[in-house]
Amino acid sequence: MNSISPNLNLMIKACEKASKVIIRDFGEIENLQVSRKGPKDFVTKTDKRVEKILIEELDKSKKNYSFVTEETGKILNKNRSVFWIIDPIDGTTNFLHGIPHFAISIALQIENEIVIGLVVDPIKDEIFYAEKNNGSFINNNRIRVSSKSNIEECLFASNNDGIKSVHPKLNLRNSGCAALDMAYVGCGRLDGFFHNKINLWDIAAGKIIIEEAGGKVNNISDFKNNKINIRAGNPNIYEKMLKKLTNF
Repeated sequence: MNSISPNLNLMIKACEKASKVIIRDFGEIENLQVSRKGPKDFVTKTDKRVEKILIEELDKSKKNYSFVTEETGKILNKNRSVFWIIDPIDGTTNFLHGIPHFAISIALQIENEIVIGLVVDPIKDEIFYAEKNNGSFINNNRIRVSSKSNIEECLFASNNDGIKSVHPKLNLRNSGCAALDMAYVGCGRLDGFFHNKINLWDIAAGKIIIEEAGGKVNNISDFKNNKINIRAGNPNIYEKMLKKLTNF
């Protein structure tokens, strides 16, 4: 494995532990599809259980970092300038329907700057990660954003609003998992991603993964944590993509 920091090592170990719960619970979803109670409560429980595991594991660093999480919100510890930013399951609707496209996302933010990002796809067994000035990787292999410059040949991801308002000028997908959309831009599977009013925990890890893979991401610090307008892409098409999004 390429040399990684103790913090990233801790993040990976936390995700490995949480992944076991996610994989087991995902296997149960099919049985629940037919039950009266339905899988929705079950997924909420999985979400909370995964978040609890991640918080407990990350606290083992004994550094008293604070947390921003999807389920709990802000948890302020002694160290208030460093935050773990956690989304226990990004893509819960996919999870709920038995679609194997969701991820755990963790980022480490120091003084408002994201310095480590980790996106783990437990079902496809893909781990995307990046540290500031250390490059981006998938399962220990270095990744780069795509080098396409012809926007006609590019594939973008967005949410429903993006697909409705920007269509048909761009080739678009709505995968239901922003964390993986960002990771896919980082490894060149997608060429760009845009979304309005998204939460910090959905895109924090992906931001540094794309930047360290040579891509461009807009400045997100001007936005509130739950209302971020994100724009990301390979450097050759980033500006062209923005031109297409003037009314978005």
